[in-house]
Amino acid sequence: MTYKTTRTISGISLGFLLLAGTASAQAQDSGYYNGKTVTYIVATAPGGNYDSYGRLIAEYMQRHLKGSTFIVRNMPGAGHLIGANAIYASKPDGLTIGTFNTGLIYTQIAGHKGIKFNLNDMSWIGKAATDPRVIAVASQSSIHSLDDIVKSKEILNFATSGPGGANYVEILGLAATMKLPLKMLSGYNGTDDQLAMRRGEIIGTIASRSSYDQFVKNGYGRYIAQFGGLEKDLPQVSTLVKEEDAKRLVQLITVQGDIARLTAAPPNTPASQLNTLRAAYKMALDDEDLRARAKKAEMPIEPLYGDDVAKAVANALQQPPRVVELLKEAFDTDKK
Repeated sequence: MTYKTTRTISGISLGFLLLAGTASAQAQDSGYYNGKTVTYIVATAPGGNYDSYGRLIAEYMQRHLKGSTFIVRNMPGAGHLIGANAIYASKPDGLTIGTFNTGLIYTQIAGHKGIKFNLNDMSWIGKAATDPRVIAVASQSSIHSLDDIVKSKEILNFATSGPGGANYVEILGLAATMKLPLKMLSGYNGTDDQLAMRRGEIIGTIASRSSYDQFVKNGYGRYIAQFGGLEKDLPQVSTLVKEEDAKRLVQLITVQGDIARLTAAPPNTPASQLNTLRAAYKMALDDEDLRARAKKAEMPIEPLYGDDVAKAVANALQQPPRVVELLKEAFDTDKK
């Protein structure tokens, strides 16, 4: 499969991101990476926050990994499954890493047939943010609350990226457990869903808050509820649902926001390379310049590193039988 040269919309980078550049004065000194090229796979199309985070992190990891060159490669499709499968199957030589949707936790729990990875076996480098999930709708829609969705007499079109994406499972799961009149439209990558809202093609979606903040501020959309997070300006979905199954699903969705913007390497990446990548990642996320640029772009930074991320992912994958059943039922519902 060939991936074409691309552009991002955030101003962070242009093109198929070949980052030439001088190493920082505080760069990680590693003979192994001197003169080497690291491919950073982003499991989405260009545009949108996954792409923006990936490009920003790749740029600053290069700055802090002396002698290295980082290339960002967009590999969209199947709700992040294509990119995640590619990362997992890559040679474990420390030269391929990448990012994908935390919704693949749902997909693995449900045993989706498109999975060719085990998240427990990934070599975890870090996560960049805590970014709560929200229900966002188009500003021109008649929906102003979750109750409006519950009581809607019409079928409401909601956008998802595809079967591996977080919002795919979240929307399916909520629709099934709360009997919501939602119809899922798949294939929206990057900012495609926002454009579709403006065209009136879809009513809403579930997404990370940071990816929709500017859209909402510009008056094109509005939030109706949030899953977790420290913000107190929106109704919490956990207080709005009554069904026990829905409550269990909401708890799992809330966890996804706690481990947002992951970066991983393939299984069995040698400890020497993995430790070097982790050190460069930490230096990148601690870099004052990166944080200033992220703040300007309204991209929250709240990192976690290495084994702490591995433990968080492992804990998220350990769900009680009823939650596993719920996720499997959500996928089965889509097949009917």
